[in-house]
Amino acid sequence: MMDPKTGTREDRGLEEKLRALPGRPGVYLFRNAHGEILYVGKAVSLRQRVRSYFQNSADLSPRTRRMVQEIADLEFIVTDSELEALILEANLIKKHRPKYNVRLKDDKRYPYIRVSVQDPYPKVTITRRIENDGARYFGPYTSANAVYQMLDELRRIFPYLTCDRTITGQDRRACLYYDLKRCLGPCIGAVSQAEYRAMIEGLIRFLEGHTEEVVRDLESRMWAAAEALQ
Repeated sequence: MMDPKTGTREDRGLEEKLRALPGRPGVYLFRNAHGEILYVGKAVSLRQRVRSYFQNSADLSPRTRRMVQEIADLEFIVTDSELEALILEANLIKKHRPKYNVRLKDDKRYPYIRVSVQDPYPKVTITRRIENDGARYFGPYTSANAVYQMLDELRRIFPYLTCDRTITGQDRRACLYYDLKRCLGPCIGAVSQAEYRAMIEGLIRFLEGHTEEVVRDLESRMWAAAEALQ
C-alpha cells in the first residue's frame, strides 16, 4: 500500500523486487492483491522505468496514481532488445487486456503487421483492419511509430518486398532497395521463390516470439558466410 503522507510504499516484498530490477530492456507487469494484471509496459531500462512509478506520486496522472495504489506485486521479463520488448508487450496486452492499458479493440485505430502469405511472394505491410484474406496478422500494437521503427530494423535482417511489381524473375534491373540490401531481388531472379518464402518464414517466426531460433539461424548463416570469405 502507498503511505498517503510520504508517498512511499510499505510493501517490503515489492520494495525488494524494485531493488532487484535490472537496467536492461524488457516488459513489466503490475498485479493487484488478487493477482490480477493491472498493467503491462515495456522499458529500455526496467530499473529506471518501473521505479519511476513509485518515486514521486505528484508527477503522475490521476489515473496512474490510482493504479499505483492498487499495485501489490510486480514481475518482469528481460529481453535482448527494445524491439523484442515491444513485440512481447503487445502480445501480453492482447492476451490479458489489463485494466489500466488502453483497450486494443478497434481494428481501425490500432496498427497490425500484415504478411501476405497467400501470395507467391509475400509482402509485409501495416494495416488497421483485419480481413479474412488468408494473410497473417500480428498485433495490435499501441504505437504506429514504434511499428514503423520495428519494421525498418527487421528489414535489415529480413529484406522483404515493398514494391508493386509482378515478380517473374526476369526483370532487367532491380530497384534501389536491392542495392541497399533491403530486398533479396526476386524480380531479377537473384533468389528463388522458395528462398524468398524461407526468409519470410523466418520473419514470421520472429513476430511469433521465436527470437532465439531466428538468432541461431542468423549466427549459422553468418559463420557460413565468414568461412566463404563473404
